[in-house]
Amino acid sequence: MTVKVLIADDHSVVRQGLQTFLSLDPDIEVVGTAINGLDAVHKAKELQPDVVLLDLLMPEMDGIEATAEIKRNFPKIRILVLTSVLEGNSISQAIKAGANGYLLKNMQSDELCHTIKAVTNGPVLLSQDAVQLLVNKNNSGGSTDALTERETEVLRMVAEGKANKEIALRLQLSEGTIKTHVSIILAKLGLQSRTQAALYAANSGLLTTVRN
Repeated sequence: MTVKVLIADDHSVVRQGLQTFLSLDPDIEVVGTAINGLDAVHKAKELQPDVVLLDLLMPEMDGIEATAEIKRNFPKIRILVLTSVLEGNSISQAIKAGANGYLLKNMQSDELCHTIKAVTNGPVLLSQDAVQLLVNKNNSGGSTDALTERETEVLRMVAEGKANKEIALRLQLSEGTIKTHVSIILAKLGLQSRTQAALYAANSGLLTTVRN
């Protein structure tokens, strides 16, 4: 199935470059481009893409605001932030706004094409640099001290074997939000899977501590 992509960037050379090499992939169709965040919101409504490739720093409306607005109106659209900004707060804000991925502009073109197609299947995707930044953000060394109260709560339920849907119902959040929390938890703790997260929680005494 062809993935329909909308490109949003305020630099014309970037838009043209992305459009050129993405169009070389037979599984990707660039359905349009936008020159700023506000334009991206309007084009998303008009073109109904599968994926929006979105710059972070743009006039009129920045990438975080545009992400939140698009997700509010069209939750099924997947949003990949593609930026040169590698900063922990920006990553957290983008994901909180609903971004399904945070990528850096120095990535290889074939890797970007692969990521665009992969994100349609649901996972939250972060560049390796973004993952490493989240892991090191609080100088945690893989400690649960780096987790927020909500992330700790989600980790506890993962360790209890609960699925995302069950956790979402328990916390009265969307399943997509839970997926995002799990991705951030794995990144902060330097883990690769839910199974590792469950073992980590058990070995750290998190479950015992909470039940007292």
